[in-house]
Amino acid sequence: MTLMITREDTRLRVTADTVEIATYVFDADAPAFEGPKPYLHPIRALDGGLLTGFRPWDHRWHKGLQFTWTHVSGENFWGGPTYIDGEGYVARDNVGRMRHDGFTAMRTAGDEVSFREDLTWITQAGREWITERRTHRFGGVDRERGLWVLDFETTLHNVSGGTLELGSPTTQGRPNAGYTGFFLRMPRAWTGGTVTSPVTSDPGALMGAEAPWVAFSGQHDDVDGGGTVLCYAGRSSAPPPVKWFVRTEPFPVLSPSPSFDEHIAFAPDTEITLAHRYVFGDRMWDQDEARAIATELAP
Repeated sequence: MTLMITREDTRLRVTADTVEIATYVFDADAPAFEGPKPYLHPIRALDGGLLTGFRPWDHRWHKGLQFTWTHVSGENFWGGPTYIDGEGYVARDNVGRMRHDGFTAMRTAGDEVSFREDLTWITQAGREWITERRTHRFGGVDRERGLWVLDFETTLHNVSGGTLELGSPTTQGRPNAGYTGFFLRMPRAWTGGTVTSPVTSDPGALMGAEAPWVAFSGQHDDVDGGGTVLCYAGRSSAPPPVKWFVRTEPFPVLSPSPSFDEHIAFAPDTEITLAHRYVFGDRMWDQDEARAIATELAP
């Protein structure tokens, strides 16, 4: 199956034959409080089933699949209010943005397509703190089994001139809220969906746990059937282990968090590299199928 990338204004559209499986918005026009940054939405299975949510009423800054960080030395590149221990979530003038600086490589057709992008993380005060080079790679299309694969790699470079403390609401004092990194908001219809992993199928037990992968299945609205998203913990060059942020209630989210409950001291003029793989399926996998596919497609 041939994959293609086409550029339309501030978007890249990825198609598999006639199905648009992903749209990457690289220059988002969004309110400053939402932390403007690139995102993937919609993401679809090969049968066209929708696998991402966008600007839900509960968190307007949740936009499909996006890479970002909640706490960076007091700055917020996530969007929305900032968690402050003893005060809760507080709206502050600290929400930064990510500037798209350009694509440095792109493969637009074939059984695998990809693009490499440079970005700059800018505080609300206008200071450039982090430069980033990220790569998205789309491939692994299996029409018979109804799945395709996304690989994401990124390198962050601290250009702030000082050590940056990277964390999450949990590192700031809120239990079981270690969301940060590569974060997926799924459709509201997937609320109450099922999860599978090598360690447990209890989403509550998975919160903050280490596991090589997690599969999340849900049913669609509008059309019959459902889908599955399989995510691998991947790797981080920073010391803390990658831990899972998973919720099926009150809304469906999935994220391999690189600083769930431990700060990262990001020294000046150093780099952090992360890599993750997602597999998107066009039906709800049972536990045995999820385990078999996760084993076969492990990076």
